[in-house]
Amino acid sequence: MSTSNPLRLGLIGAGRMGSFHGLTAARHIHGACLAAITDPTSGQAARLAAELGVQKIYTDPQQLLDDPDIDAVLIAAPARSHAELVISAARAGKSVFCEKPMAITLDEADRAIAAAADARVTLQVGFNRRFARSFRTAHLDVVDGRIGTPQLLRSLTRDPALNNPAASPQWVIFLETLIHDFDTLRYLNPGAEAVEVFVMADALIAPAYKDKGFLDTAVVTIRFDNGAIATAEANFQAVYGYDVRGEVFGSAGMLTMGNVNDSDLLRYLANGVQADTQRMDTDLLRDAYVAELNHFVHCVRSGEKPLASGEDARAALAIARACIESFQQGKTVRVQGALS
Repeated sequence: MSTSNPLRLGLIGAGRMGSFHGLTAARHIHGACLAAITDPTSGQAARLAAELGVQKIYTDPQQLLDDPDIDAVLIAAPARSHAELVISAARAGKSVFCEKPMAITLDEADRAIAAAADARVTLQVGFNRRFARSFRTAHLDVVDGRIGTPQLLRSLTRDPALNNPAASPQWVIFLETLIHDFDTLRYLNPGAEAVEVFVMADALIAPAYKDKGFLDTAVVTIRFDNGAIATAEANFQAVYGYDVRGEVFGSAGMLTMGNVNDSDLLRYLANGVQADTQRMDTDLLRDAYVAELNHFVHCVRSGEKPLASGEDARAALAIARACIESFQQGKTVRVQGALS
């Protein structure tokens, strides 16, 4: 692939996250441009295209995938469509950046990974915390042995407000929220794999929806094959802001990362100390979102394997699927693919 011409990206999905990725692709990636947008809601795609100066608009993703002028695609459609879109894109010879989760079942994940491998195209998944400066530095510190052997790990995601529980897909807390934390824990415990999980979860924010299969609060205990024990927790209504943090405790020290604050400004007033907090993931982790797409373009051009690969996505999904089983059975469950 020529490095003199910009990489032409096609965006699949023009919703909230798709619009953010589209803006990043159009304005914040060196050596790439946003060349086409597809969304089943034509007005939504047209609005975003007009804002970003994109000429090509499609309502069918296959039309974009069939466009010979498109080199790679950014998938930000609803999660349940991700795997088939990855497979279709790979078969069309397009490199793929896919928002998490890459798939909902392990069979889907295997098919997506195989399709990308068969087509020899890049496949990167949107685990943005790998690109957040503090999480990346923590990972490198663990690799360098600065805290010794990891023994206890923690990752948490607390969303600022629960929107519409009636519109939430089943198991969303494991498959779409905690999937980030499962990947983060693997990232902070490099070379180790999860072998078993135990889940406690409930609908504490919207209890009326529990009998419909909705869960809004969860704590997961994970044991890794290197002996480390980890916890992942999520809640859909942190009234103080969007809260993402991590911690690794090792034999020679500890690392913590993440901060809900908007800046390091503190107001010392008569009624106490006050700080502004972030309310959106695209604000709290903006630099990481931008960095992951720049990394994707670099990998497409260089042929390097992405820092967040299809195999990483499958490993995180295997933990999520084990969590569903653990919740249903009320007991510890082994992670599929884990060593005996």
